[in-house]
Amino acid sequence: MDKILVTSALIYANGPVHIGHVAGAYLPADIFVRFHRLLGSDIIFVSGTDEHGAPVSIKAEKEGKTPRELVNFYHDQIDKSFAGLNISFDNFSGTARPYHHKISQKFFKALLDKDFVVQKSGQQFYCEHDQRFLADRYVEGVCPFCSADGARGDQCDSCGKLINSIELKEPKCKICGKTPIIKETSHWYLELPKFENMLKEWLTTKSYWKDNVINFIMGWLNDGLIERAITRDIDWGIPLPLPDTEGKVLYVWFDAPIGYISSTVEWADKIGEPEKWKDYWFDPDCKLIHFIGKDNIPFHAMIWPAVLMEQNDPYILPYDIPANEYLNIEGSKVSTSRNYAIWVDEYLKYFNGELLRYVLAANAPETRDADFTWQDFQVRINNELANILGNLANRVFTFSIKFFAGEITKPLSLSVATQTALSEAQAIITEIEACYRNYRVRKTTSLIMDIARIGNRYFDERAPWKAVKTDKSHASETLYLCLELLRMLSIVMSPILPVKMLQLRKMMNLDDEMSWKYIPRDKTVYYISNIETLFTKITDEQIDEQIQLLEKVQPETAPLVHKPEIEYDDFMKMELRIVKVLQAEKVKKSKKLLKLMVKIGSETREIVSGISLSYSPEDLIGKKVVMLINLKPRQIMGITSQGMILAAADKDNNLSLITPMQDIDDGSEVS
Repeated sequence: MDKILVTSALIYANGPVHIGHVAGAYLPADIFVRFHRLLGSDIIFVSGTDEHGAPVSIKAEKEGKTPRELVNFYHDQIDKSFAGLNISFDNFSGTARPYHHKISQKFFKALLDKDFVVQKSGQQFYCEHDQRFLADRYVEGVCPFCSADGARGDQCDSCGKLINSIELKEPKCKICGKTPIIKETSHWYLELPKFENMLKEWLTTKSYWKDNVINFIMGWLNDGLIERAITRDIDWGIPLPLPDTEGKVLYVWFDAPIGYISSTVEWADKIGEPEKWKDYWFDPDCKLIHFIGKDNIPFHAMIWPAVLMEQNDPYILPYDIPANEYLNIEGSKVSTSRNYAIWVDEYLKYFNGELLRYVLAANAPETRDADFTWQDFQVRINNELANILGNLANRVFTFSIKFFAGEITKPLSLSVATQTALSEAQAIITEIEACYRNYRVRKTTSLIMDIARIGNRYFDERAPWKAVKTDKSHASETLYLCLELLRMLSIVMSPILPVKMLQLRKMMNLDDEMSWKYIPRDKTVYYISNIETLFTKITDEQIDEQIQLLEKVQPETAPLVHKPEIEYDDFMKMELRIVKVLQAEKVKKSKKLLKLMVKIGSETREIVSGISLSYSPEDLIGKKVVMLINLKPRQIMGITSQGMILAAADKDNNLSLITPMQDIDDGSEVS
């Protein structure tokens, strides 16, 4: 049995949770943990709020609160948001607690005693207006490496490089906006260069890490490590455990990851076994897995392991760090400073948390930045959860009650078609298990829906509504196979949709233990009762409301968010041609969609396009536009769309079709 300790990055207690946080570090971790609980692994899941440092102090000053008042408020709000999304922490703690202070001070002393920490005088920004030394996050300016504006005094988010704050160009105090001066002060530094060989040797064992993590860290190592300040001049933090050091606190980058340990210690106390935390942190067979966003890679894959290596106790080092990329919103980067985000507490006022879990899983930013759009949210819920999974459950349950009083018995023998469908599903489940183990949530979600598609296809091909009139056993076998698939789905999809899958099992009266080992176990008799709708479709009106709320905070000139670079060969795979619109009509029950018939040389195709708010059908007849014609067909509102016409959107989301400047034959290729 695997023993695993899972952590999600500690979130700053200076604001609410947004969906970018969830997609990067919390939902992937929760899905992984729930999967391993199904396997029976010995696994615990801890996290908490990061409650020290400049971000908290800055926000507290702005709101006229003490740092303690601020962190208490946001800790509770964040905790409720995670609960609304069914994130299943074993313990959710905070760093401004006695457990944490004591352990962090012990960590510092161990490094100091072993000569890995040295005291030095150095230069630091000082604000004469506010009469205080400025911690790194109290200073912003132009990055000395990439020249991006808005770089912090410790790190540039644009290029990812760590910064010596006094090297910032055009520095400004974040409190008053004035230019600070440089003054002499004394601090303690972690001598990272002493760890270089140890880290390189350790990293050679991590060939299974994600490419984005290992490449990031090896680039860092190749540039050479530098000493890093471990203390700050700030009022809010963990006091330095040395005499005559009043006003010095441990830097938040140092104490934050120790929060994983203190949260586990707190968990052990809560369950009445105060020493049990050591069963995980001191067991070399326990796998420590950190789920983080890519901005946290340097600290978790380099500095944190170095700190752990030279403690007096035998702490395990990270086994894996499956860092994820960023989630953008409607094509723009999340910006908490200008309130451009989808906040979880606000989302939960309008929609069920399970729906967000599904959409973020299906669009997880695992290897590249992903983009959340409200239209995609609607399409995924309506076309996938409602039309595929929900439809399968509803038609099978309804038919079972209507013609068999809700009781479906396993046939004495299974037809070839039934055995084939079962084999297909079981093969997919094998692949699903591998994906869960390797943090491939996006692929997992797609595979799960493929099982539901098998059920719908099988149901349609066997047409039980006809068979029940002449051969009830044939119809009963059809329902039995579909119920078997739904039972399997209720297990394999439960890490993603835990509450909805329990609801599904309740309608099937499945009261046995939820466990991965039960997936192959066929049930002799199914009893269907108390049917409820699993998924309700999202309306255009609901989506329009959310888009309008988001547009209220979007700036006039939102920063461009670029997609990852592609190879020339990738571009050459796209077949873009000029097409002529022959017919156009509105799609029923949709405000945005138009159904078009287009001519491409000697062939015609039907497509669906979300341009109804910018173009009326009569505007399009005879118009020539650019279309991607080798896009895989997709079902939209029951219509098979065989391509995608190209359009550009302005800041108000008004669309403008891409058209040729001169008349050109339809079918002409764009190159």
